[in-house]
Amino acid sequence: MADTMQFDLVSPERKLASVKATAVKIPGTEGDLTAMPGHAPVITTLRPGVLSVEGPEGTQDYVVSGGFAEISAESTSVLAERAIPRGEVSKEFLDELRAEAEARHEAAEDHEKDITSKALSDLAHLAEDMV
Repeated sequence: MADTMQFDLVSPERKLASVKATAVKIPGTEGDLTAMPGHAPVITTLRPGVLSVEGPEGTQDYVVSGGFAEISAESTSVLAERAIPRGEVSKEFLDELRAEAEARHEAAEDHEKDITSKALSDLAHLAEDMV
């Protein structure tokens, strides 16, 4: 088993990271998980939260609003709805995420309300953690 794996993080706006990683901590909708070299293949959805990438250069944290992660033994790729390095997070960014989530919740069908309510709750916890 290799000591590192390839990690890529992209959002519709830009590619945020393409580095070697020893571990990637992912805020999954079904629970947090850590991808490491040799991980079994899996695809998971993301909830709003902090994604942490550990590697030879240290740890990098990113705030993600949702998206997907594809994990394999050799790599982890994340396609985020919105993502930003943690150090660049502003109140305005968090307010934008909350406004988008509230709009999705208002427009959601009844059977989707639980999912959109959970996203709003996750964003509220994220905002508290960022203060």
